[in-house]
Amino acid sequence: MSPAKRVTIADIARMAGVSPGAVSFALNGRPGVSEETRQRILAVVEENGWQPSSAARALVGARANTVGFALARPARSLGSEAFFTDLIAGIESRLSESKVSLQLRLVSGIAEEMEVHRQWSSNQVDGIILIDPRDDDPRGERITALDARAVMIGSKPSPEGSVPSVWIGDDAVADTLFSYLAALGHERIAYVAGPAELEHTRLRAEVLDRMTGDGVAGEVITTDFSPARASAVTRTLLAGRQRPTAIVYDNDVMAVAGLRVAQEMGRHVPRDVSLASFDDSVIAGLINPSITAMTRDTFELGERAATLLLQQIEAGANLPSVEGPSPTLTVRESTAPPAHAG
Repeated sequence: MSPAKRVTIADIARMAGVSPGAVSFALNGRPGVSEETRQRILAVVEENGWQPSSAARALVGARANTVGFALARPARSLGSEAFFTDLIAGIESRLSESKVSLQLRLVSGIAEEMEVHRQWSSNQVDGIILIDPRDDDPRGERITALDARAVMIGSKPSPEGSVPSVWIGDDAVADTLFSYLAALGHERIAYVAGPAELEHTRLRAEVLDRMTGDGVAGEVITTDFSPARASAVTRTLLAGRQRPTAIVYDNDVMAVAGLRVAQEMGRHVPRDVSLASFDDSVIAGLINPSITAMTRDTFELGERAATLLLQQIEAGANLPSVEGPSPTLTVRESTAPPAHAG
């Protein structure tokens, strides 16, 4: 039996009832077709599993000299997270050395992100940066199917042959911070986390759960990373009968929001409750009281991710994962032994 004929842009155009030029406009996100027509074309593309061939992309000519980074974060809140400011600065710094540009796209979720990846695969970018890995993450397989080069900023090395990662061991990071609080004498620790489906949320929560056998009562509350949700969760925690003596937040913005709520409620930090963060920033060190945090060189993390991606683009193949800069514990004024331990 002869192999099935590969679906072409002309086939997609015929099935969608449009011209090949309209298909090109829709796939590349360019003006020239209505949104209704674009969605019809994309539906036909999805149904037939179409993707541009490597040969077709090669015929286009030189590289795009652009790297894509689709980020699922609200535009209004992105600037308030020091992590992303430093990460993007590190990526840009390394790319600029090679005269490569960064195309940043904000998306609503993973489905839209993968659609953007499909558009980019049509020779719009030379490589793609991924972040916030999930268990059973579909993006890696999609990137492989598109024959695209990519790098994942994650919490552990990737399996051989898959999209490689620049990784920081979030289980070890969590063990450092939670163990420090337990050593101070804290027996009730709350972890105010990001979304439950993220890999780093699960790894950090598992570390806290394992400490139950050592006499620590841990509680995990997932949020959307926003200061509003962090404030609401902190208010609930500090109003309960079994209040935690220590609260750990996923990022510095959430920790600052939690500190403000504690002060509004008349809870002294750290005498009544200790606060800490998995992310550090200039603000965390300047606020009163300053916040204990896991400090990492996020700028260098971005540089390493960009370096690995550029190396893969040059090699035309996936390379092994690379370990990122190791975080260290920075102890500040927001943590102390609980009052009962004194």
